[in-house]
Amino acid sequence: MATMKNSLNHTPVPSPNSSFSRSQFKVHGMSCVNCANSIEKGINSLAGVDNATVNFTTMTLTVTYQREAIDQQTLHKTVIDKVSALGFSIIDPSNTTQEQIDSQRQKRWLIFSALLTAPIMPLMWWPPLAPQLNLILIATLATIVQITAGLTFYRGAWKALKNGSANMDVLVALGISAAYGYSLMAALGWLGSNPEVFFETGAMLITFIRFGKWLEGRSRNKAGAAMRELMQLQPDISRVRRNGKVEQIATDQVQIGDQLIVFAGEKIPVDSQVIEGDSSVDESMLTGEAIPVAKQLGDNVTGGTVNQTGRLTIEARQVGNDTVLAHIVQMVEEAQTDKAPIQRLADKVSAIFVPIVISLAVLTFLGWYFSGAAFLFAFKMAISVVVIACPCALGLATPTAIMVGSAIGLKAGILFKKASSLEQIAKLDTILFDKTGTLTQGRFAVTDLITADGVEQNQLLHLAGAVEATSRHPLAQAIVKHAQTCVSIAEVDSVSEHGGMGIQATIDQQTVRVGSNRFLLHHEIDTRSMSTIADQLSSTGKALVFVSCDNQLMGIIALQDQVKPEASQSLKQLAEIGITTAMVTGDRQQAGESIGAQLGVKQIIAEVLPADKQQIVQQFQQQGGLVAMVGDGINDAPALAQADIGIAIGGGTDVAKETGDLVLMRNDLLDIYRAIVLGKKTLAKIKQNLFWAFFYNLVGIPLAAGLLYPWLGLYLKPEFAGLAMAFSSVSVVTNSLLLKRVGRTLA
Repeated sequence: MATMKNSLNHTPVPSPNSSFSRSQFKVHGMSCVNCANSIEKGINSLAGVDNATVNFTTMTLTVTYQREAIDQQTLHKTVIDKVSALGFSIIDPSNTTQEQIDSQRQKRWLIFSALLTAPIMPLMWWPPLAPQLNLILIATLATIVQITAGLTFYRGAWKALKNGSANMDVLVALGISAAYGYSLMAALGWLGSNPEVFFETGAMLITFIRFGKWLEGRSRNKAGAAMRELMQLQPDISRVRRNGKVEQIATDQVQIGDQLIVFAGEKIPVDSQVIEGDSSVDESMLTGEAIPVAKQLGDNVTGGTVNQTGRLTIEARQVGNDTVLAHIVQMVEEAQTDKAPIQRLADKVSAIFVPIVISLAVLTFLGWYFSGAAFLFAFKMAISVVVIACPCALGLATPTAIMVGSAIGLKAGILFKKASSLEQIAKLDTILFDKTGTLTQGRFAVTDLITADGVEQNQLLHLAGAVEATSRHPLAQAIVKHAQTCVSIAEVDSVSEHGGMGIQATIDQQTVRVGSNRFLLHHEIDTRSMSTIADQLSSTGKALVFVSCDNQLMGIIALQDQVKPEASQSLKQLAEIGITTAMVTGDRQQAGESIGAQLGVKQIIAEVLPADKQQIVQQFQQQGGLVAMVGDGINDAPALAQADIGIAIGGGTDVAKETGDLVLMRNDLLDIYRAIVLGKKTLAKIKQNLFWAFFYNLVGIPLAAGLLYPWLGLYLKPEFAGLAMAFSSVSVVTNSLLLKRVGRTLA
């Protein structure tokens, strides 16, 4: 069982409830969405399983289970046994050989059936032989097609009926059996003298449907191309230095602590830290940014990114399923397997569609026959109804669009972690923004220099910069950075830091103190001359640092967290598409309003403790509509989880830690608008697919039933009904692929 677990990549994925885990399986042998529904039903009946969903497009089964009720190994064995009992099989998701074999097999059977079917038509229309010999030749060709190329439909139908369901194969098997069976009985003389035969119908049905399934498979492969590219980003071979020797090993054998050598132009195997060399690394696969990032000693590098210029020696820090790339692949797989709310409607319709279609076919036959039509005409009409109404297009409508949409987002640095979020983001009404680290950079910068009488600004910076250079505090570092652009930084003779208050140092035998107002007052330094301006600066949310020299106040340095350059434009874009925005901050109301004025945010919710943000989200949700929360993904985790859409602003290497439904990997607020646009386009594409799938059946079934025949003389032969059914599925997948044009506008 250990080998099977390895090959299936079944590391449990913690779900939001810590008592649950999730495993994914690749299913082989499904022919339509009803197969997926029967697997879901079967797995959901197993003890310990909380929920099972199957994505027919990706052939992926996702099982959420209770860890207290069933362990991982037992679950895997139980799922594999159940899937096998249902007539399907579990295959290795990381191995594309099976998919290639299936594709080649489909192609070979298509060619085989086409070669045998092609002669039947001319033999029936222009008989070159004696009638009896001609009929024997036609029957022989049709029989070979029926029992070879058509066998897969009988197998699929038997599996479905055995499991108490009805799928596409049931409809096809009924259609080809009726056409072939009638023709065979007629040829044998069991239906009277010289009855009409239509062997071509069964053979052409099989050929056309195989042609459609082959095209559908090719289209689905295109839809899943981005996912396969992502999984192939990690190199197969790594160059590792062990015991002073350099050897090449499989990347999945790399261990934490191994020293790896990566030359220019090569992919970095696993998440590591640079221990030797410097280079620039292309991280576009992670962040969507095309500009390479400089890397030097001590910097972290991510597996799957490309070393562009110099040679790097790196030390492995995360391997296997713990790498950032593995987590991204895992989250994308979950997003594509998750069912959007709109998909559940299609699933319900598909589940009851086949019995309805068979009933309609029977009514079609009875209606025509008892209205005076010939038996053969009524029979053909019934077969056409059976064949044309397969619900495959309905089953593919949503998942193919979700697959393409999520892949487009990933390329643009927008990671959707749920299919439902791709649909829901299109319906957002309100977006709440955390301030620090979201609308602002989380980095302070000097905004004001207020000096006492007779003190120059450079003098103030010279003293403050020298003292603050001894500290790692964010405010101290911001002051040093600003001072370095104006003056030289002096050396200090002695330093003593007073935690939470300030620093005292000696510079050229002068005692310099830098810190809070309270720090200076504690040393009996009079700051009253600047109290008014200090209050004004403080009220706008600025942090104040007081500076004194030899017990004399020298001035005040004001600092403020810097607003992100793109924040204002992002909020403006959201307002233009009718979305209400609000800022949530722990700052005082006046300070929050000051930042809000810079950004154009009118609704400010200030003086909010981190623990209260979740309640704020709930209050907005109670007003109706869908609410999104944008935060850093760690401190704002409860609020992100509470929101209808949690949008996590996070650097690429932190992506696996995020709690939201959506991760902006480029840390770019403009990507919120892009994500909404993508969501709207994807939802529109899903609705188009569902409309055409329903419209196709609304038009196709009456046409196949011959309702237009009395007035217009129009009807649909069974073989062309089969071709129309096949192309309906292809058209839905092709329409989803047109979403790729949206991707060009998101870059």
